[in-house]
Amino acid sequence: MSRHPCIQCGACCATFRVSLHWSEAQPDNPDGPPAEMVVPLRRHELAMRGTEGANPRCVALRGTVGVDGHCGIYPNRPNVCRQVEPSWEFGRHCPQCDKGRIAHGLPPLTPEDWPPPPVAPTGEDPTHAH
Repeated sequence: MSRHPCIQCGACCATFRVSLHWSEAQPDNPDGPPAEMVVPLRRHELAMRGTEGANPRCVALRGTVGVDGHCGIYPNRPNVCRQVEPSWEFGRHCPQCDKGRIAHGLPPLTPEDWPPPPVAPTGEDPTHAH
């Protein structure tokens, strides 16, 4: 794997509604999504613009899904986006990731899509002083 699969995917951004509490967005939260990228959803909820309808595509999605799709506001993305893990990145399956990828004709991620964990170097015990 040369690049993180999410940097060439973006399927979740074009599959699901992204709803968040109003306090997560700017100006109330300077680390949250910009105010112009959210729309009112319910009394205390906002949605990322573009995800509130029947054919979601988040306004923050950049590139083409499955090619170079990625979040244009990644450091400021809502908490709900942070909670979606790519399948198998941390050794766990994520049905939501699979659903988004399948909806866009992409195969679900597998454990083989991730590099093996680093192996500890062999040799002398670094805690042993000479």
